[in-house]
Amino acid sequence: MIGRTIDQLAIGNAEELSRTARANDIARLVDAVGDRNPVHSDPAYAATTPFGERIAPGIWTAGLISALIGTRLPGPGSIYVSQDLKFLRPVMLGDRITARVEVLELLRDRNRIKLRTVCVNQRGEEVLSGEAWVLPPQQPVHYAEARTSLRLLSTGMFQPLAFAARSLSLWWQMSASALPLGIASHAVKHV
Repeated sequence: MIGRTIDQLAIGNAEELSRTARANDIARLVDAVGDRNPVHSDPAYAATTPFGERIAPGIWTAGLISALIGTRLPGPGSIYVSQDLKFLRPVMLGDRITARVEVLELLRDRNRIKLRTVCVNQRGEEVLSGEAWVLPPQQPVHYAEARTSLRLLSTGMFQPLAFAARSLSLWWQMSASALPLGIASHAVKHV
């Protein structure tokens, strides 16, 4: 990935990326930010809404814009200063969303660029539109993403271990609750 300076940019430069709104990705976002709105996480509740099914949080869609800014235009080293957003349509699970940013204005003396931001679904319908102000890096940034242990965790590599730990914890809780009070408290003290 290369972070481009303002001198390497021109009005009309554009980049895009596409992602599918998948249930597991939405669940991870909901867990990460704590957005427990049942329209995102509860199929039974979501069925009673005008949408008839779960929808992705708007911030998931806006996150695609952030990904473009931070990885492609202007790229690594950029600072996302502000964003004006309009959420135009719901994003349903399974929708394929294409995010696009396009340079509208360059303020060279302030090192700021104005971007048009838009996301469309697989039918070409706009689901999000807006404008963003971004500070591109002062110097070109050449960045090769490092594979970190945190990234390994997110790939599911350690999910079997996490399941085993939760199972052991549950087993211990059930075992301790089945013991007479004195024995359970004695067992806890020695663990």
